[in-house]
This record gives sequence, structure tokens and C-alpha cells, in this order.
Amino acid sequence: MSPEQPSAPRRSRIALWLVLLLLLALGGYAGWHQWRAREQAVVNSTQQQVDALSERLNAMRTEQRAQARRLQQADSLNRVLRDELDGITQRAALLETSVERLADPDRHGAQALRLDETEMLLTIGSQRLQIAGDLDGARRAYALAAGVLDGIDDPAYLSLRQTLLQERTALDALGADPRVRAIAQLDAYTQTVTAPAGREERARDERAPWWQRAFGNLLQVQPTDRAVAVQAADRAAALAGLQLEISLARAAAERRDTAGYRDALRRADTWLQRLAPDSAARTQQRAQLQALAALPLSLSVPTLGSTLQQLRQLRAR
Repeated sequence: MSPEQPSAPRRSRIALWLVLLLLLALGGYAGWHQWRAREQAVVNSTQQQVDALSERLNAMRTEQRAQARRLQQADSLNRVLRDELDGITQRAALLETSVERLADPDRHGAQALRLDETEMLLTIGSQRLQIAGDLDGARRAYALAAGVLDGIDDPAYLSLRQTLLQERTALDALGADPRVRAIAQLDAYTQTVTAPAGREERARDERAPWWQRAFGNLLQVQPTDRAVAVQAADRAAALAGLQLEISLARAAAERRDTAGYRDALRRADTWLQRLAPDSAARTQQRAQLQALAALPLSLSVPTLGSTLQQLRQLRAR
């Protein structure tokens, strides 16, 4: 037998072992690959669950915020409804009180309505006089209030009628509105001052000698301490200034601005001194101007509102 024959079975066994090892390696790789696939599937499934939970949590947070906003809106609505309910309750209480007063046999519903009308007319009259200075409107309102008060036969309001009569007498004693009287006297004074000033200037020019009329605009001789305007342009400016100040005084009288009225008349007195020299006529005009400045512009009724105050005190009792 040849010596190479025994090595053949050995090579066969080695090949068999190599095949077995290769099969084992292939089986292990297949198992590991399968395990990796299962792990990846588990990881993917877990990630999907986490993502789903996150989305659900975000949705719950959004819904929670929406619920919080709805609760705030509901709270605000409840607060508004509570305030409206309180207002309705108060109005109902006032209506109930008014109905009780009207139903009270001691108060007499018609008498209460007449007293309400009297109070309203007295309030309108005092406000017209204090705010707008409407003396005629105040007198008409007080006259209407007296007519309404005469329809109440309750002897408890006899003193109120006497107080109203005294207040109406004080209003009638005022005569014309002081503002209207001051404006009328100011207009009359303006006509007496400005018109004669122009006539006197023309008369003085006509009485001047021919050389003064010819050369008066070129040369004028007068004392240095004279403040009277002589030139035609200066006198025209002074007359315009006087008229302007009187117009300002009239506007201040319309507004019942006593300080502005007197300041304007004081400046008008300065222009008046520029127009006329010292004389009895100018002294009289200045005295008239000072008398105009001393005139009152506002109404003064010390008893104004006494009837209204007494009526409210009687009704409160």
C-alpha cells in the first residue's frame, strides 16, 4: 500500500470540520441579523409610541390652554352679568321705592309729581342765571315754578311759597342785565367821544391861519411836555386806538370779564388824554369813563337758590 493513502481520510475530516464551522458561522450571522432586526423594530415601535405620546401631550396642552381661555371668558362674562344683575337690582329697588312713595297716601302721588316739577324748574332757573347769565330765562322759570307750587294745597309748603316770592322779588329788582346796561352805556359814550373828536379836529383846522394850514405839516411848535397829539396822523392813530380799546372793553363785557373790561377802559383813558388837552370837557369824559369802568358786569342775587334748598330740605324730612 502507498504511504499517501492514510492522509486522504484526514483531509476529508478537516474539510468536514470547515464546512461545519462555516455552517455555524452562517447560522450565527443569520441569528444576529434577525436579533438586530427585532431590536430595530422594537426601537422603531417605541419611538412611534413616544412620538404619539408627545403629540397627544401637545394636544392636551393646547386643549388645556383653550379651556383656560374659555374659563377666563366665562369668568369675565359672569362678572359682567353679575354687575348687570346688581344694576337691575338697584334699579328695581329704586322703582320699588318710587312706587312706594307714589302709593303712600300721606305723600299724594300728584303732589309728589308737582314737587318734582317745581324742583326741576327752580334748578333750571338758577342754572340759567349762574351759567348763562340769562336773567329773563331765570325769571320765566321761577314764574312757572310759582304757578306749579300754587297747585299744591298742603299748608306745609306755605313758607316755601313765601321764600319763592322773596326770591322772585329780588330777581325783578335787578332790572336789566348789568352786562346789557354796561354795553349800552359804553356804546353811548363811544358816540359822544369819537364823533366830537373828529368834528373838533375839522373845526380847529378851519380856524387855523393860512400859514399854519400851509406849513403846519412841515413845522409845528409846541411845548415839550405836551402829550396831546396835534398832527392829523397822530390824532387819527390815537382815535383808532381809543376805538379799539372801547371795542375790546365791549367784547370783555359780553364775556362778563370784569378784569379785561376795566383794563381796556384804563387804556382807553390813556388814548383819551392824547386826543384832547386838559379841559373841563376832558375831565368830564374821563370821569364818565371811570364810572363806566366801575359798573358791574355779573348778576348778584344773595338769595338765589334759597327756595330750592328749602324745598329739598322739606322733601328730605
